[in-house]
Amino acid sequence: MDTSPLKEAGLTNGEIKVYLALLEVGSSTIGPILQKSGITKSIIYRILEKLIKKGLASYIIKEKTKHFQATQPNKLLDYINSKEKQLKLNKNKIQELIPQLILKQNASKKSEANLYQGFKGLMTAYENRYIKLKKGDEVIVYGLPSEQPGFHHAFWKKNHMKLSKLGIKCRMLYHHDVTNKNLKDRNSYKHCKARRMPFNADSPSWVMVYKDVTLIAIPQGEMPFGFEITSQEVANSFRSYFEWFWKQSKPFKT
Repeated sequence: MDTSPLKEAGLTNGEIKVYLALLEVGSSTIGPILQKSGITKSIIYRILEKLIKKGLASYIIKEKTKHFQATQPNKLLDYINSKEKQLKLNKNKIQELIPQLILKQNASKKSEANLYQGFKGLMTAYENRYIKLKKGDEVIVYGLPSEQPGFHHAFWKKNHMKLSKLGIKCRMLYHHDVTNKNLKDRNSYKHCKARRMPFNADSPSWVMVYKDVTLIAIPQGEMPFGFEITSQEVANSFRSYFEWFWKQSKPFKT
């Protein structure tokens, strides 16, 4: 039997062994349960107590001796529903707490650096900007490659749609060899302007800047990674480079 669903539902390996043993032996004293489950006597009562609290086991006393038994298997659904309700309640409480945690985090540091590995890591770093950016703010990106894997494009397009919907401005500078088709696509999004870099230079990395955050990403290769720096001074420095490049670049014309 595949017991992984029980584990995913929140039962420990020990609880699963004892629960299955209870189902097989029926109402029983501790001896047969120990033998069937393979659990040591030192922890069996603790596990039974946890199962009882979860509504998956019960006991009766016969001749001054406890006889344990599993409740009906459909009680598992009651247990899962109860967990879902608790998780929903906890989620609401966490959502209320997040603004306070962010304030505490921002108050405790002036700068920091984080490393993100893999494409999913880059996606996480990329989406971090929505924490700080509001309507009317701007994100700038330069050094973007002329070609990217198809699944990269799908992710970027989804993010451009989100930026447009939130009213966040975006300026982008691509490698000089980028196709007109890609530039036309990027410029089709509201609040987004895309151009070619003013010079032809190969670089494995691209840079994104917003607010006080600078993300330097190397998206190519088997293990892409990004280095995120939170520092107003660093962000201002990279932003000045971008503005110089932008002034030297030419607006895209279809």
